Order: sequence, then C-alpha cells, then structure tokens
Amino acid sequence: MTREVEDPHGSAFSRRAFLKGASVAGIAGATASAATAAGKTLLGRRKPEVFGPGEHEIQLKINGKQRLVKVEPRTTLLDALRERLDLTGAKQICDRGACGGCTVLLDGEPVNSCLTLAMDAQGHELTTVESLSDGDKSHPLLQNFVACDAMQCGFCTPGMVMSSYACLQKRGKPDRAQIRHDLAGNICRCGTYGRIFAAIERTAQAGGR
Repeated sequence: MTREVEDPHGSAFSRRAFLKGASVAGIAGATASAATAAGKTLLGRRKPEVFGPGEHEIQLKINGKQRLVKVEPRTTLLDALRERLDLTGAKQICDRGACGGCTVLLDGEPVNSCLTLAMDAQGHELTTVESLSDGDKSHPLLQNFVACDAMQCGFCTPGMVMSSYACLQKRGKPDRAQIRHDLAGNICRCGTYGRIFAAIERTAQAGGR
C-alpha cells in the first residue's frame, strides 16, 4: 500500500507519484537528446536535389564517356538511351521490368532500364550492349552467341547478352546453376536457353570476360 506523506506546505504526495514524475522527466530528457542528435545528423547531410517540371540537362557516364542529355524528371533511363542518345540496343518490350529485354549495367550490376529513372543514373557507370562491339570487332561473348546459334528472333538478345556479360564479369567461370540464377530475370520467348548457356560457358572457357 502506498502511503501519502504530508509536506510542511500542506500538499500531499506519494512514492508512486514521485517515481512516475521521475520517469517522465527521464524519458523527456532522452527524447530531447535523441532529437538533437538526429537534427545534427540531418543538418550534416546534403539536401536532395529538387527538379521541377520540364526538361533538365543532366550528365550520364555511358560506356566510359560523359554524355549530356535533356530529360524530364519522369523520363526512364530506357527512354533517355533510346530516344535522346540514339543507343537503341536495349529493347522496350514489356516496359514493366518483367522480361529483361532492356537490361543495362549500372556500376556493373544488371538493372531494368525501363524501371530506372534517368536522373537516378547520374554519378554511376552505365554499360550498354553497344560497348561490346567496335566496328568489325566484337566481344567473344557476342561471337559465341552467334557460334552457338543462341539467337532466334533476337528481341531478347541485347538484354540477355548484358546479363550474361555481368555473370561472366562477376563469376569468371560460372557453373550452370549460377548461370540460371544470374539470367533468371531475362525471358527468351523462343526458348533458346540451352544455347545461351552454352555461349556463356564457351566464353568462360576461353577466358573471354
């Protein structure tokens, strides 16, 4: 039982009231300290860049070269590549990230360019399928896609090549399980998966990363 104690000024207080008050004061102090620390952290961060409606000129590093392009904030990387920079290797097929036909590499990792905003690609290294050929010269992976007859309609091929290239860069000599895992986001409607896998394995065996 809590016993109330009468103070000299006539106000009654209890041990329970005292503990409750002390707890509230402690929580309030801790909350204030945390808020101050959080505020200092936020102030130390760089504020995000804000873009209004209309076109804005941005700089993208694509295949080792800096390119200037004007885009709206809503413009996808796929549209910027195809419509503004004339890099039409990445294909616009499903336009919802389901088929992988628009795959490009962002800092070495395959991404669906139809789901990536062009503005979000600033400050990153972009690699497209165009980087794998130069005039009559082409990367061994492209040569093996041809040698293994890994292309049918060819619509999925650019995205499939980029995912295959990323797999080789990451793993060196991937096994079948690793190849299947890394190409899981790419759909070949013609069903040439076996030949695609063979092209990757052939490239890996020859050391063509």
